[in-house]
Amino acid sequence: MLSKRRWLAAGAALAVAGGGLVAAQTATADQNPRTCPTLKVSKGWYGKNRAALQKMIDERGSCAGPGGARPVATFDWDNTVVKNDVSDATLAWALRHDKLLQPKSWQATNKWLTADAHRALTKACGTTVPAGRPLPTSKDTACTDEILDVYQDAETSTGKKAFTGEWNHRRTVPEYVWITQLFAGHSPATLTSYARQARAENLKAPIGTEQTVGTHKMAGYIRYYDQQKDLIRTLRAAGFDVYIVSASAEPIVRAWAPGVGLDRDHVIGIRNLVDHGRLTTGVQGCGDVTDTHGEVLTYMDGKRCWINQEIYGVKGAKAWQQQDRAHRPALAAGDAETDVTFVGDATGAHLVLNRNKTEFMCRAYDNSDRRWLVNPMFIEPNERQADPYPCATTGYTRPDGTLGPVRRADGSIVPDQQDRIHG
Repeated sequence: MLSKRRWLAAGAALAVAGGGLVAAQTATADQNPRTCPTLKVSKGWYGKNRAALQKMIDERGSCAGPGGARPVATFDWDNTVVKNDVSDATLAWALRHDKLLQPKSWQATNKWLTADAHRALTKACGTTVPAGRPLPTSKDTACTDEILDVYQDAETSTGKKAFTGEWNHRRTVPEYVWITQLFAGHSPATLTSYARQARAENLKAPIGTEQTVGTHKMAGYIRYYDQQKDLIRTLRAAGFDVYIVSASAEPIVRAWAPGVGLDRDHVIGIRNLVDHGRLTTGVQGCGDVTDTHGEVLTYMDGKRCWINQEIYGVKGAKAWQQQDRAHRPALAAGDAETDVTFVGDATGAHLVLNRNKTEFMCRAYDNSDRRWLVNPMFIEPNERQADPYPCATTGYTRPDGTLGPVRRADGSIVPDQQDRIHG
């Protein structure tokens, strides 16, 4: 694409060579020196959101002219780029096709798993299947149900707590770790292949489909959002470096990312440690946190750490800190509390899909820098939340799990916010 200076030089040469008609054509070209990548999909965008995104793309992308590093855009995946959850879909597929392997001990799968959960899982899934062999979860409803109860509700089927202990609630959540640990023993490529098969099944199913797994009802379809595919396409055409930053296991997201034109090098997810080619229950650390059993995930503040480390090369404890404007994404998009930190770091636009998540919506509706864009989900959007979000009292989750007020960067408290942009 020609720079404006090169356009003017070319126009002047043509005018001398070709006379008045060419000069007139050149004058028109001078007024419109370049064609900027533009968003094509208009349906589904709320209010002026599409126009605001286009303005940001024009101002920060290649249309603004050469100079500096490529701008970065970061997207959460589940319920942000696609409707529904690819980890849930892959787990459901694996349970229906006997792909989970019997662990040596359920207690050893997760450092926070309670003795009650260990006993419940051992009783439901039995001990006759040798460690490392597939559990017959397609037919063993009790085993499947116990696994889903622990994952979905953090409780056993009898209502006992499934996870206990201490963890930083802004860096990890035990259930998110556990779903990745359930695939221990498989190679990363095998897990990606399972996710591809779940992908094909869920894309084929009609919108609104539910599936039965054990006796549980789970979403049975997934769709790429046309609006987000269009946004990612436009960003890439405008010279942005676009990344997915997901709290799903990275091998699972790799099966889906090509659908929006992104390769494996632009996917950041939960990275389980690999031993002799097989996934383990260990998880890679970030910043100054070494490899652990899940103390740090691509979750809340952890997403900031991974973006700083993997995209901007920030090492050590500094990776947990908000960086200067030159080392932060121009655009960030998400839908839930797990995204609140990295979406808030964006310097050009914070795109929020409204799923009624308290801290996220408090910050979005407060709109302290006037760059927060709230949009209903593009498929089956949530209805308006009747009660205000309790921003001023219990909207913020502290690292120890207690709740407090949501505060702005200057320390002032965000007042309660009414839900205004919904389906």
